Amino acid sequence: MSPGPRAEKSSGRFRRILGRLSSTPEEQESEELAEESATADCTRIADCQDREMVTVTGTLRTVTLKPRSGVPSLEAELFDGSAPLDVVWLGRRSIVGIEPGRKLIASGRVSIDRGRRVLFNPKYELRPLGRE
Repeated sequence: MSPGPRAEKSSGRFRRILGRLSSTPEEQESEELAEESATADCTRIADCQDREMVTVTGTLRTVTLKPRSGVPSLEAELFDGSAPLDVVWLGRRSIVGIEPGRKLIASGRVSIDRGRRVLFNPKYELRPLGRE
């Protein structure tokens, strides 16, 4: 005799709880970010191909000011749980709201630079604070 739907739901919850207890904080964050990416109709960063138009979402891990060919540029690493993506705003020294830990949605054409995925001057939308 098979267990009822109620028993299956409780065993599923138990497995999720057990999985969370046995995984590292980085693994938990990756899983949560991957779930958010799937629900926002965004492409997973790991699935982005060179010269493809994409919309991605994730959390900014780092934000740095680096000159590129003598032009100031603001660079941030976006992570969605599958892979990192460099987001670069050329000619900008800072952008209000672009800071580590902030979540955003970015759209543009992906390019590969030195083996890393990069979005130059993307359209972006900051996710509201408090819902993170």
